[in-house]
Amino acid sequence: MSAVFVRRLLLASVVAGCLTSTALAQTPAPTCGGDLSTFLQGVKAEAIAKGIPADAADRALADAQIDQKVLSRDRAQGVFRQTFLDFSQRTVSQARLDIGRQKLKQYADVFARAEQEFGVAPGVITAFWAMETDFGAVQGDFNTRNALVTLAHDCRRPELFRPQLIALIEMVQHGDLDPATNTGAWAGEIGQVQMLPEDIIAFGVDGDGDGHINVKNSAADAILTAAKFIQSLGFKAGQPWVQEVTLAENLPWGKSGLGNEIPAGEWFKMGVAPRDGNTSFGDLPAALVLPQGRKGPAFLTYPNFRIYLEWNQSFIYTTSAAYFATRLSGAPPYLKGTPEPGLDDSGMKALQAKLQSLGHDVGKVDGILGSGTRMAVQKEQARLGLPADGWPTQGLLSAL
Repeated sequence: MSAVFVRRLLLASVVAGCLTSTALAQTPAPTCGGDLSTFLQGVKAEAIAKGIPADAADRALADAQIDQKVLSRDRAQGVFRQTFLDFSQRTVSQARLDIGRQKLKQYADVFARAEQEFGVAPGVITAFWAMETDFGAVQGDFNTRNALVTLAHDCRRPELFRPQLIALIEMVQHGDLDPATNTGAWAGEIGQVQMLPEDIIAFGVDGDGDGHINVKNSAADAILTAAKFIQSLGFKAGQPWVQEVTLAENLPWGKSGLGNEIPAGEWFKMGVAPRDGNTSFGDLPAALVLPQGRKGPAFLTYPNFRIYLEWNQSFIYTTSAAYFATRLSGAPPYLKGTPEPGLDDSGMKALQAKLQSLGHDVGKVDGILGSGTRMAVQKEQARLGLPADGWPTQGLLSAL
C-alpha cells in the first residue's frame, strides 16, 4: 500500500472554520467531534457556503460512517527504518522497470502531452505511478468518503482533513466520484498516483476526453493530473532532478547532505564525476547526497529534487523515487559500493541519546536516521577528525 509511505497530506492548509447556514447560526455545529449527525450538518453548511449545491452534499454524506480501521491506521503509523540500498533494491525492481517501460510505450501520446503542457519528464510521472500503486493495481480498499469523514470528525487533525472532505463533496457535484463505492488509501488519497481531493480539484485534467476527471480508473487522467500537480510543486522542464556520481578520495565530506548546495560545477572541480558524463548543468545548485555514506551510492541532487521532498518527506523514499525516474529515463543501475554497516535500532537510539547529551538537537530518540541526526553525526565526525559523511557507524558510536 502506498499509504505505508505516508506522504505529506496536502500542500498548504489553513485551519478550517466551521461555516454554518443561517438556520444553524444559533447552534453552530462543531468543527470536530461530538454527535456525527450534527457534525455532518456543519460540513454540509460549509459546503453550501462555498457554492456547492445542497443536493451534492446530501449525496456525498448520505450513510457516512466512522471507520474505526481508519483511526487504527492513523494511530499506528509506522516509522521508516530501511536503508537506501534495501528500500531502493526492493522498490526499483526489474519487474517494475519492465512494466514501467511498457507503460511509457502504451501511453506515449499521453506522456508526450504531459511533457509538452507541463514540462514533466515521463520517467518522473511513471516512477511515482509505480511506487504509489504499482501502476494502479493497489489503490487501497478504504471507502474514501468514510475515511475523510472519520479523520475530519476526529479532533486530532481536523484542519487537515475537513477541507479534503469539502473537496470530495465537490467531486461528487462534478460527477467524478461515487461516495458509496469509491475506495482508496486510509488517509483519503485517491487513484493511481494517490492524490487528495483538494489536489484533484485544483490540478485535475481530463486526459481521455470523457468530460470527467477519474484518476482511479483512467490512466490518461491520472498521468496528466500528476504532471500538472508536479509542475505546481516547481518542477523545471529540461533540468535534471538527480544524477549519480563517482567520488574522489578526499572530498570535503562536511559539505555533503541536503541543504548544502553549491554550484554543480564546483563539485565537478573537486572530483565529483557524473557517471553519464553530462556536466552541462554546472551552473545549477546541487547537493551531494550520500544515503549510506561516502562508500555507498552517491548522487547530486538538483532543484527539481525538491518536488520529491514535497511529495514525500522521507529521504529514503524520495531518493529511491528520483533514482527510479532516472532508470526509466535511461540511466544504468547505481554502483552499490561497499558502505560500512549501519547501526541497528538499539544502536541508533544509543547514538541519538549520546548526541543529545552532547547538546545536539536530534528530535525524539526513536532510532530513526532523520535530518537532525544526520547533521549531528556530521558535526561529531568532523570534531573527531573522521570523514564527515553523515553515516552513523559502530565506530562513531564507540568513539563518542
